[in-house]
Amino acid sequence: MDLFNNKGKQGGFNIISNKNQVHGGYGAGMIDLGNVSSIILDEESAYIDVGALHAKSAVEKGIKFSANKEDVPNGKHYWLIWVAVDQSEQGGYYAGVTACEMLIDKEARRGWKILADHVNKMDYAMKRRYMLDGLNGKETKNLRELLMSHNPKFWENSPTELKSKLTEEPAE
Repeated sequence: MDLFNNKGKQGGFNIISNKNQVHGGYGAGMIDLGNVSSIILDEESAYIDVGALHAKSAVEKGIKFSANKEDVPNGKHYWLIWVAVDQSEQGGYYAGVTACEMLIDKEARRGWKILADHVNKMDYAMKRRYMLDGLNGKETKNLRELLMSHNPKFWENSPTELKSKLTEEPAE
């Protein structure tokens, strides 16, 4: 299933809130994650991993997470990238893209992440924000290449703000 191209498909996961502010009924206060996908990013690669929507990406499986960064001294640096897509008059585009940091030591089966940050960044992506602070040049390049190659039309239709955040950094 291609979450970046959801033409006519209504297979999104819904989170229902019990804090109903309207007249009531099923579906009031729900969040549709049908237009959100996740990317796992590091210095070597970027790939779509929809398991990350439920904290079950390939790199997260079997890992015990801690909120204490010192618990993972040999952890490899990963980023979970939330991508929200939308439609405009020109067609589909990358409407929100945010980055969340993780450290994972597969050998020790330990990891570090701040779950609240991951949830908040997903929310920011859904609210059409671009928050990519902390990515280095290689990571930025990998993310840009994945977004461009996955759907060139979406990339072309995306705002300049996203494209400028993913431009090549000067050589160090």
